[in-house]
Amino acid sequence: MMTGQPAGEPKKAKKKLVTLVAAGVALLALAGASLVYLLTPNADADPLIPKKDWVSVVPNQVDFAAPELSLTDLEGNPVALVDHLGEVVLVNNWAFWCPPCRAELPELQAYYEAHRQQPFTAIGVEAGDEKVDVDYHVKLFKITYPVWLDPKQQSMMAIQSFSLPNSYVIDKKGRVRLTWVGVIDRAMLEKYVTPLLEE
Repeated sequence: MMTGQPAGEPKKAKKKLVTLVAAGVALLALAGASLVYLLTPNADADPLIPKKDWVSVVPNQVDFAAPELSLTDLEGNPVALVDHLGEVVLVNNWAFWCPPCRAELPELQAYYEAHRQQPFTAIGVEAGDEKVDVDYHVKLFKITYPVWLDPKQQSMMAIQSFSLPNSYVIDKKGRVRLTWVGVIDRAMLEKYVTPLLEE
């Protein structure tokens, strides 16, 4: 019995349908893998961290009194810079959404781990984001140095530096000796901060 459709057409249509279904399944699998990648806390695979082709900035050498900064830590405890008099303190102003800040975090963590037994601490001051987001990124980057919350950005106002990341180093006598704006690596920290530990 003759119809208006050639005999080969149903086979072609079936083959096309199978191809479309297979392509759809592959796209769903790719989307699922991408979602898992984005939701997996793995700082080493962080798409927001630029590859190590950036150049570390050189700190400015300065000399002025440390700001009177009082904030809260991630547990809600009151904290202040004056509590660290007698230590060298590296204060890093950062935000989790800032790619250069994220690039710098492993460098700061490595330096902190290398010198934490000396009269030294690093303090990460997060510039105004929600605690839940800060907590997540502290775990993501395995940060073990203290992190303070700064909802009103007092730390940046204190040194009149509003680009992120920015940092300053306070010596054992409570004087700011180094400042910089931009990403700094561990080698630069060793060159400029370590001598202050030995004073």
